[in-house]
Amino acid sequence: MGFKMRIPDPIALLLLLVTTSAICVIHCNATAPELGEASFSSERFNLESGGDGLSRAQFPKGFVFGTATSAYQVEGMAHQDGRGPSIWDVFANTPGIIANNGSADVTVDQYHHYKEDVDIMKKLNFDAYRFSISWSRIFPEGTGKVNWKGVAYYNRLINYMLKRGITPYANLYHYDLPEALEKKYLGLLGNQVVKDFADYADFCFKTFGDRVKNWMTFNEPRVVAALGYDNGLHAPGRCSKAYGNCRAGNSATEPYIAAHNMILSHAAAVQRYREKYQKTQKGKIGILLDFVWYEPLTRSKADNYAAQRARDFHVGWFIHPIVYGEYPRSMQGIVGKRLPKFTKEQVKMVKGSMDFVGINQYTTFYVTSSNKPKPKVLGYQRDWNVDFIYKKNGVPIGPRANSYWLYQVPWGLYKCLTYIKEHYGNPTVILSENGMDDPGNVTLAQGLHDTTRIKFYKNYLIQLKKAVDEGANVVGYFAWSLLDNFEWRLGYTSRFGIVYVDFHTLKRYPKMSAYWFQKLLQRNK
Repeated sequence: MGFKMRIPDPIALLLLLVTTSAICVIHCNATAPELGEASFSSERFNLESGGDGLSRAQFPKGFVFGTATSAYQVEGMAHQDGRGPSIWDVFANTPGIIANNGSADVTVDQYHHYKEDVDIMKKLNFDAYRFSISWSRIFPEGTGKVNWKGVAYYNRLINYMLKRGITPYANLYHYDLPEALEKKYLGLLGNQVVKDFADYADFCFKTFGDRVKNWMTFNEPRVVAALGYDNGLHAPGRCSKAYGNCRAGNSATEPYIAAHNMILSHAAAVQRYREKYQKTQKGKIGILLDFVWYEPLTRSKADNYAAQRARDFHVGWFIHPIVYGEYPRSMQGIVGKRLPKFTKEQVKMVKGSMDFVGINQYTTFYVTSSNKPKPKVLGYQRDWNVDFIYKKNGVPIGPRANSYWLYQVPWGLYKCLTYIKEHYGNPTVILSENGMDDPGNVTLAQGLHDTTRIKFYKNYLIQLKKAVDEGANVVGYFAWSLLDNFEWRLGYTSRFGIVYVDFHTLKRYPKMSAYWFQKLLQRNK
């Protein structure tokens, strides 16, 4: 039997970071000088071409390699050029919420450094950039008046990406609901959010869709529901009083309501795109779901049931309705009347509402059926009724990265992709996030020498290729993250980037892992 670690809020620990990136405690506006070609000379490092024989040519023709970030974590300009506040602006301003009281007001200032960042991607041989659009930068009040300065910024970013041959993958929601909608009707808890999100998405399709052909509605809606409404560790910080210091909330019902409204919002946006734009714009639209692999600790029936229950409550919560038109049966049985139901009309809208699914995959845990007594206070995380195990027979499941939850388990990626293939009809998949972090306080010299990250990427890509070779319909891979940036509650104490950012000067320095990708992705001329 493995070493058991009792976790009061398992998903909290697991997801407090599964959202990934790192950034600047000091608010500075220094402009980084442009990086010259010499900065990208991979000859500085004795790297194998791709490592262990990996190369772009070994992946299917047209396979897309990219990097990813999110608006709140990299853009900065949080209170300027007409942007309205998001729920994360309000949440992060609470003293003690963010490590060292860091803020995302400036972060790495991609708002002004976007050309430099796109140039870096180009020089590293990446094909695509997965970025997110800040809803409140476009609609400061969530609806109504348009902030045309925000629109102009995204036009500049998209146009420059295309000029440099980088394909845009635009995500419409990465945790940052406009605060105005939170005040108006409690945000994701209000039914009105479905129409408002669809209207916002419609505007983006109409405005940017002539150039953006790859759309994503929500990033990790499970994280939003679990950490925002079950334990209160993320914005808007709601939970039952017995769970923590939340001022308001109900952990037994609100996570399920928020998730239900996000699924409906996603489906409504997809419906708008398909009915009004897809035929002429010829793009595709999907959703991004995080997926931690849960491996049964033993071969017992109880542990296998526990692992399946965990997968249902994790990725199944969202992909099951989209593929099959209903929540997983295990969730229906356990959550009962607390789980919202889809009407017949909603089932028609939700079922089949994706052209592809993005899978964000980082880590793996052993799980076993919990023997804890039934909790007096109900909640999403407690509904799982499982224990998370980090060791088996005294051996850790894998080496740990800087983050306490992030164990490096490459085979877990293979199992995740195989699971999606076998349980959900082998849909088109992009591996939309994958990466690991170093401590935020590493020096420039230490940060650049990220050989552990190279090993991480190499081993995970080997498992990705194995899944593809066995028939998984995976068409792209996006490394998290392009830049060290603001890592949500961890602030700037965690660095996920393949490019080191000096948070005082905002100067960018490609790490060894960046050069490793440059070699891996070079094309035969």
